This record gives sequence, structure tokens and C-alpha cells, in this order.
Amino acid sequence: MLVTAYLAIIVLLALCVGLELTARRLSPPAPTQTAAANPAFRRFQSIFLRAYLLALWADWLQGPYLYKLYRHYSFLESQIAIIYVCGLSSCVLFAPFSSWIPQALGRRHTCLLFCLSYSACCLTKLSRDYFVLIMGRILGGLSTSLLSTTFEAWYVHRHVDIHDFPKEWILGTFNKAATWNHGLAVGAGLVANLLAEWLHLGPVAPFLLAVPCLACCAWVVLTDWGREEAEGAPEGDKQMPVLGSLTPMSAKARFARSCHDGLRCLLSDRRVMLLGGVQALFESVLYIFVFLWTPVLDPHGPPLGIVFSCLMAASMVGSLMYRLATSTHYRLQPGHILCLAVLMAFFSFFMLTFSTTPGQPRPHESLLAFLLLELACGLYFPAVSFLQGRVIPEEKRASVLAWFRFPLNLLACIGLLALHGEVSGTGGGEGGSGTRHMFGGCALMMLAALMAVVSLFTLGRNDSDLKLEGTRVDGDIY
Repeated sequence: MLVTAYLAIIVLLALCVGLELTARRLSPPAPTQTAAANPAFRRFQSIFLRAYLLALWADWLQGPYLYKLYRHYSFLESQIAIIYVCGLSSCVLFAPFSSWIPQALGRRHTCLLFCLSYSACCLTKLSRDYFVLIMGRILGGLSTSLLSTTFEAWYVHRHVDIHDFPKEWILGTFNKAATWNHGLAVGAGLVANLLAEWLHLGPVAPFLLAVPCLACCAWVVLTDWGREEAEGAPEGDKQMPVLGSLTPMSAKARFARSCHDGLRCLLSDRRVMLLGGVQALFESVLYIFVFLWTPVLDPHGPPLGIVFSCLMAASMVGSLMYRLATSTHYRLQPGHILCLAVLMAFFSFFMLTFSTTPGQPRPHESLLAFLLLELACGLYFPAVSFLQGRVIPEEKRASVLAWFRFPLNLLACIGLLALHGEVSGTGGGEGGSGTRHMFGGCALMMLAALMAVVSLFTLGRNDSDLKLEGTRVDGDIY
């Protein structure tokens, strides 16, 4: 497994480079010359990316050795499952408030809150106390909710409302952030492996490295973002409510209205309902995969940081393949790619039900299945993002996505609790049948997601909203 992991990362990185060069040749970069030549925009974009990429880097550093750290502290698999469930439950609880907190504190101060809460989450990993670790996962749930909304909200607000830059330039910034994000994920696995295994600092070392990264992020937010707000148009942010100006009734009314509008949009459009079902099923099994990949592979001695980098590189390959497939050269539809991604995920979990047979593990096949799943993720996320942008009104998107996340996290919690029950009931651990049964359940969920995708595109076969521009629909060109 050691040799396999190193060979896999070399092959995958070479494939990423080849696909990136091909994609650049077939589809020129999206940002316009005007954006690239505008010094004010380039400065503003740089200020945002410095803080955002530091936050993402700190987040990725915690991925490779989280489960390993809990095992290092001698917790049972069933106990670790409960810690993960607490983290997912906190995501469910905090997600609806992640859009309200910036209204109460301000966007920049909410980003500082993220840095503080995530630093505290990382520092709890120094403790061997079970309840302290649970509190750390709860703080991690809050931090994840803030990371997924607040930084981008600050950027979009300043970009559109303060600087009045063209809205088309927003996509260029987020595309650049997504490209860096993939590279950071791969690099985080390599750095975590260097600290934990090559330097023998143990699985807690990557979490400790994340703390100064978060401190640097907070410093950029406090200084560079503060100067940007002061120089830009301070009156724009003065319109943002502060904690004292939001009464409990007004906050409650805003939250209730947002939830009601999102639910009404979800129930009134069957396309939105089906897309939400696909997202809930697909992404909930990803949470289960995040929990299970380490106990499946770790007994066979692979370097976990390198394996994590392989998984992230496979996801990057999928993202580049999506970019190629939807380029003007090939013009494949995002809906077809979404079907392919779900089918690949189903096949990977089907493989895992056989490669994790108790007493007859096949770790090389399991690693291949995990890489196939990450490849599917690289195809899935840009495809589902495109479709969400087409079928969900922009002003209701945040509340609708919050409703999507509720069943997503609920399904993941139920799955992990079911695994906890099987492990506890069988005396569990590696070699029990709970893991195999869980992969079988994930395969069934992917089959249900595939049926939802097929229903979505049967319903909208002639719907131009679900297709790329320039596609022929009933004799017309869109």
C-alpha cells in the first residue's frame, strides 16, 4: 500500500497537469482583459483571496488525520462515530443561522469569529477528554457553516454594492479560488503527512499548524479588509445592522421569513425538489465516506496524508474533466455529467461492499473505489452548482440550500448512528460487518439518487434552463 499510494499520487498529478494544459488550449481563461487590466479590481481580489485561501488551507490541514487522531487517543470506532455525529448535528443547527450572524455582527467580524472558533476547535485536539473533543467537533460545525457562506458574502457585497464592479467578474474570482482550493487540498495532505509521519510529530501536528494559519487569516481580515472597508465606502457597511440594532423580534421575523420563502420555493417547483433530493442523497454518503475511508485503509499501513492527497487529486481530475466536457469543443450537458457522476459513485460503493468483506479485505480495490468516488465528486459539484444556479432564484438560493442541507446531514447522522449500533452490537472494530453493510446502504442511496436525476431530466427534457447556452431545444437555439 505504501508503494501504491506514492505511485498513485504521481500518476494523478501528471494527469492533472495534462488535463489542465488541454483545458487551457480548448477553452481560454474566462476573465476578460478589462478585469485583468483593472488595478483596483486586482488589488481588491488579492485582498480577498489572501484571507480566503488561508482559511481554506487551515480547513484542509484537518482532513487527513482526524479519525487517526481519535484512534491514537484509544477511542473505539463507535465512540468516534458519535463524535462525527455531533459535528454533523452542529452543522444542521448552525446552518440556518450562518446567514443571520453576519447581519448581527457584520460580515468582517463574522469572518473573525470563524477564525476564533476554528482555532479553538483545533486546540481541543490536544485534549484526550472525550467531551472536550465533542465540543471541538461542535465548534467545527459552526466554523464549517461560517466558512461556506461568510467569506463569499463579504466579497460579493463589496464587489457589487461598494465598488460596483461588473457582476461577470465575480465568476473569475471564484474560479481562481476553486483552482487554488484543489491545489491546497493536495498540498495539505502532503504537508500533514510530512508532519505526522516523516517528522514523527503525531496526528495532532496538522491541527496545531492550522492555528497560526487561522491567526494569519484573522490578521488579514482585521488589517487589509479593514483598510479596504475604510477606503472603499464606509457608509456602505454602516447600513449593515449591528448586534444592538437587531431586536429579538426582528431577527426572528427575518429568520422565519427566509425559511418560509425557501420552503415554498422548494415545494412549488418539482425540479428544485428533485435536485434537492439528489444533493441530499449524494452528499450525505460523502460524509459517511469521510468517516470510513481511514478505518478501511489504515490497518494496511498506507501513509494517510499521501492517500488524502491522492483523493483530492482524483477530485481535481474530475473537475478538469467537467471543464473539458462542457467546453465549446465537446458541449456535453451538465445534466448528463451529473448522471455519470452518480452512476460512478454507485459503482464505487458497489465495489466497496465486496472489497471490505470481513476476513478478506482487499485494500487496493478499496483505494481504487475511493479514487473513483472522488473522481465522481469532481464531476458532481460543478454540475449540480450549474443546475442550482438555473432552477433556484438567486434571492432564495441561500434559504433553499439550507433546506437541502437539513436532510443531507440528517441522513448522514442516521447512517453513522446505524454504523455505531452495528459496531457496538458485534463487538465491532475492523473486520466487522458494519462497514460493509454501510457501503451497501450507500450504494442503495446512490441508486435512489440516480432515479431522481433521471426523473429530473425526463421532466425537463425540453427545458432550456437545464442546458448550456447554444443548445438546440425543439428547433430553437438557446
